[in-house]
Amino acid sequence: MRLLVNIDHIATLRNARGEGYPDPVEGARVCEEAGAAGIVFHLRGDRRHIRDEDVRNLKVNVNGILDFEMAATEEMIGICLETDPHLCTLVPEGREELTTEGGLNMEYVFDDYKNRVFPKFKETGIEISLFLDPNPRDIELAHKLGADAIELHTGNFANAASKEAKLKELKRLVKGSELIHEAGMAVNAGHGLNLENLPILIKEVPHLREVSIGHALISQSIYWGLEKTVKAYLSLMDAE
Repeated sequence: MRLLVNIDHIATLRNARGEGYPDPVEGARVCEEAGAAGIVFHLRGDRRHIRDEDVRNLKVNVNGILDFEMAATEEMIGICLETDPHLCTLVPEGREELTTEGGLNMEYVFDDYKNRVFPKFKETGIEISLFLDPNPRDIELAHKLGADAIELHTGNFANAASKEAKLKELKRLVKGSELIHEAGMAVNAGHGLNLENLPILIKEVPHLREVSIGHALISQSIYWGLEKTVKAYLSLMDAE
């Protein structure tokens, strides 16, 4: 299982003052040197954290896996193809949302993705992952499109208000992972994961290839430092 660190909120902190620091590319370097398998970033339409120059610099400086999260707009597709990351994770994006609030609605996007989006990535070598809730129908449609991977949205599990609700969401994730694996796609997971809930996820959910963790990890690093925090996540993953 691989740990990919989302460095968006290093850029959020930088942008708060309009200064050149902290530099998300330097953060990516520290994460990789601490043992992370790669880096995730989300270039949003409003550029609220990661900016175009960050993308170019991450491409040059990241040695491991580079995961480009994005909405499937023409602008982002063009930047992604030019960047040529290892992985492109397509996510829904709302202008007013604080963070990505749920998985793609595959019934809604299927025809557009089939006719406009997926053909542009054909024969590029860029792996396509779709950010989905663990709904069987969404997983089925992702498979029909030819997705290489699915990143399961773990936010409902992470933010469940009761033990019963958390168990219900965990069961959905287990079933979703099994369906994804049976369809021949890779299983990724992310959103709301932290040092407390990650052990439960990786113990119970089978076939996980990678987890993407950002906000909780970057927040903890304010107190512990980035290197120590990444190593704490890796140690936890190794223990499970």
